Amino acid sequence: MKRVLTAAALVPLVVYVVLWANSWIFLAVVFAVAYLCWREYDSIAARYGFGAPGIVGAIAGYLLLAWQNDAWLLIALVALALLAMRMDELARALPNAALALIGVVYVFGGWKCAILLRGINPHWLMFGLLVNWAGDVGAYYVGRKLGRHRLAPRVSPAKSWEGAAASAASATILAGAYLVYFIGGMGIAHAIGITVAANIAGQFGDLAESAMKRGAGVKDSGTILPGHGGFLDRVDSTLFALPVIYAYLRVVAG
Repeated sequence: MKRVLTAAALVPLVVYVVLWANSWIFLAVVFAVAYLCWREYDSIAARYGFGAPGIVGAIAGYLLLAWQNDAWLLIALVALALLAMRMDELARALPNAALALIGVVYVFGGWKCAILLRGINPHWLMFGLLVNWAGDVGAYYVGRKLGRHRLAPRVSPAKSWEGAAASAASATILAGAYLVYFIGGMGIAHAIGITVAANIAGQFGDLAESAMKRGAGVKDSGTILPGHGGFLDRVDSTLFALPVIYAYLRVVAG
């Protein structure tokens, strides 16, 4: 019940921010959510024993969000240099920097794509969120009732191939239909292709966060969302799906 109530409260707010809020409200929300996700990632990373990336990684991430061009490599190198120089124990500098770089690209890179997608058309960002919302619902209910074959038992024992298939199917039906209806000139074949690709990327994102948490020995990234865990638990799929959609628009759609 907590899971349903939390979703019922958040979904209308997210829809408003994505589709109708002015750019300042949208950016404020993105920056706030990115901070919450980074804080949870930082806590997970600290448990690996090389030190938390901390404020330096967060600053690099916010630079990435604010940067007007595609400056992934520049931000990564700046973060690496700053982290390597600030460590007292040089033997921990490289692992700590690696954790920071992964976090900057993982957390802030995903939200950077959210900003870019909304700049193209708010419906592209809404589609990206809907891909994972619809997929999560399909995977949750079908996986619970029909799941028999484990998808990745070492990483996430509860996930099944049946749930993964249901996730892709429900996303294709709901998010694909949204895309065809709201994005002019989008053919059905292209809509199915990008929806399936984004959903698969999202499922990998879910597994990636599960692997990070399992390696750190934690169950949830946080407790801020009743029934869902932390913000990172809620958006782990989205952080992988949005870059795939943006890449599609840059490479395939031109």
